Amino acid sequence: MAIIDLKIPKSLSRALNIPVSSPRRQQLKVLKKLLRKARFTEFGQQYLFDEILLSRHPGKSFQQVVPTFNYSKIYNEWWYKTLEGKPDICWPGTIKLFALSSGTSESSSKYIPITRELIRSNTLTSIRQLISLASYSKVPKSSVGKGWLMLGGSTNLQKSATYYAGDLSGIQAKNIPFWFQGMYKPGKKIAKNTDWSKKLEEIVEKAPQWDIAFLVGVPAWVQLCVEKVIERYQLKHIHEIWPNLAFYVHGGVALEPYKKGFNKLLGKPITYIETYLASEGFLAYQNRQDAPGMKLVLNNNIFFEFVPFDYKNFDSEGNMVERPETLMIHEVELDKNYAILISTNAGTWRYLIGDTIKFVDLEKSEIIITGRTKHFLSLVGEHLSVDNMNRAINLVSEDLNISIGEFTVAGIPYGNFFAHHWFIATDDPVNSEELRVLIDEKLKELNDDYEVERKHALKEVFVDVLSEKTFMGFMKAKGKIGGQHKFPRVLKGRMLEDWLKYLKGEKV
Repeated sequence: MAIIDLKIPKSLSRALNIPVSSPRRQQLKVLKKLLRKARFTEFGQQYLFDEILLSRHPGKSFQQVVPTFNYSKIYNEWWYKTLEGKPDICWPGTIKLFALSSGTSESSSKYIPITRELIRSNTLTSIRQLISLASYSKVPKSSVGKGWLMLGGSTNLQKSATYYAGDLSGIQAKNIPFWFQGMYKPGKKIAKNTDWSKKLEEIVEKAPQWDIAFLVGVPAWVQLCVEKVIERYQLKHIHEIWPNLAFYVHGGVALEPYKKGFNKLLGKPITYIETYLASEGFLAYQNRQDAPGMKLVLNNNIFFEFVPFDYKNFDSEGNMVERPETLMIHEVELDKNYAILISTNAGTWRYLIGDTIKFVDLEKSEIIITGRTKHFLSLVGEHLSVDNMNRAINLVSEDLNISIGEFTVAGIPYGNFFAHHWFIATDDPVNSEELRVLIDEKLKELNDDYEVERKHALKEVFVDVLSEKTFMGFMKAKGKIGGQHKFPRVLKGRMLEDWLKYLKGEKV
């Protein structure tokens, strides 16, 4: 019998999931709540939160008075004090928890403040997502109360003199609600393990004892786990051991490049649910079956702003200008690339989260993630986004009937001009020249700027076909194995240098 009954009372459903006002009103209400809560902090006093609250247009006043921040700026000016244990800096009280996040390109870890209020907000959004499954058709509702295998970071947090730090997924797992603990797998003991390889071994060992209905995690690591379970117990597919597996909750990277390979591991179709859970908060989730995008969480302690991702607001390296154009939820347009600024109940203020998105439905406030502000290629004006790359790889894998588990691309000098160098992970037989031509053709179809520049300064495209183990080995060498770590889609700077060294067999 399912532990959770999806026949939710209407009053509770309305309270948890159904907005009662327009997106603009919801967001202004959130902003005022955040400002009131933080007005007596050092940050709130310096940036006149009391005066903003009294203004006729608090949203516009907030944008005029409070500067925008990237990680380095807000850390160097404010967050370093919270790491020292000082209270009431950007949010009331002392910050005891920090999420360690290096994204996919930075070499040193970022310390993102995590408050009890933020953890509660993330949990509430998770409940809303769970309730949204009641509207899904053709899925077994009874599966919701069965096991959830969540492949995240270790719950064994690093202890400092004034705080604890670790992956957000580990922090959230350590704080799961009591009513969810019976469904949560791999359980607290295994989740504490900091060694990803040993954790994976223990999960595989316990797999026959669990009735898993949900898989949760980054695609590359979830797929690896499922493959190891199938290999260990000599199964034809994962449904032989987990017959009730019905959902895969994914996020962090686009699923499409992995989907073809992942589907080969299944005995029957499952429902894929996309989420947008960053270290800074739970920003959006897919709340309708087969929805084209994810619904932004507009009424749960996150205030969103949107910066048009163009050359007026960002330089050629993806760095935001000091005073960018910023829009609120009611000012955005369809199919335009925006970078996201967020303000949250963890003392994150007008903070550039680093992702780029597009709105696919304004009425429902649904978005898709198109890439990262620093993970795009525009050496000569080709404006190639991660979304372009994902779609091209998906089309190519379909045309060639191959599974491409990972890929990355770098922009390189080529004579007096430039070229793109692709590195493709597939264990299927493929002609690299055919692969190169097809990738180039698909990108020309998807991106007009790319097509133009291929006739001018972007003179060549190179493709190296590698094994999936090569990509995994590099991540291991960089100390980024398991949990929430993702392989960068665009390689630049030090990461590119280390990747090329690794391919030559040199130490990184």
